[in-house]
Amino acid sequence: MRVVIQRVTKAQVTIEQERSEHIAQGILVLLGIEMADGDADVDWLVNKVLNLRIFDDEAGVMNKSLLDIKGELMVVSQFTLMAATKKGNRPSYIRAANHQHAVPLYESFVEKAQALLETRVATGSFGALMKVSLNNDGPVTIIIDSKNRE
Repeated sequence: MRVVIQRVTKAQVTIEQERSEHIAQGILVLLGIEMADGDADVDWLVNKVLNLRIFDDEAGVMNKSLLDIKGELMVVSQFTLMAATKKGNRPSYIRAANHQHAVPLYESFVEKAQALLETRVATGSFGALMKVSLNNDGPVTIIIDSKNRE
């Protein structure tokens, strides 16, 4: 499981040009799921994302987490994070989880994050055409892969 997290002052996802979700200060998570992922990956990544100290404290040092600042969270599925690009110029998505495997893990990630946050978790719609816009704060962008825990 791989995430790209971006510290934002605001973010919005528009789904199929019909509805949109938005957050204010917090974290936008782009979430990629592969066939080898399971519940342990979800648990580890939710904990890592919510407790990652990437928000400034009173001294201007990145020392506070999303939980500390009571920030908002947006989770958007993004299978392209699993792209294999070693061979040729056309990315391969063979590692990306299929719908049946990925949707329960995506929903579990959202549910577990929601249980720990005091604010609502905004989401995209798995497999839908989405447009994401954000104001990256800093900018702070971090990539985390649950297979690289050590």
